[in-house]
Amino acid sequence: QVQLVESGGGLVQAGGSLRLSCVASGSILSITHMGWYRQAPGKRRELVARINSVGLIEYADSVKGRFTISRDISRDNTKDTVYLQMNSLKPEDTAVYYCNAPTYYSDYDVWTDNWGRGTQVTVSS
Repeated sequence: QVQLVESGGGLVQAGGSLRLSCVASGSILSITHMGWYRQAPGKRRELVARINSVGLIEYADSVKGRFTISRDISRDNTKDTVYLQMNSLKPEDTAVYYCNAPTYYSDYDVWTDNWGRGTQVTVSS
């Protein structure tokens, strides 16, 4: 199992910046990639950015050039942390941001989708 703990959300004015963090613990060596999704009121959850184990990154078009995702694995392989640096924030970035870390257990050929509880980001105009 993988546990995800997010932090870094808050209220910021348009044009400001925030940095989200998500720490994964548990079976981190089974994590295939880590990412951030967001869900605004009345809208579907959407991908913001994700990064895999070899550093391949994907961004939503709406955040390209403004958001940066990065990842760090502790030397003892007990924690895997993904960051989302959000600059030039816009009111339309307001949403609950969720950390996502799918895992694959090869011995059992089992995929598991793991989600954090979410952190609120509010951008005022």
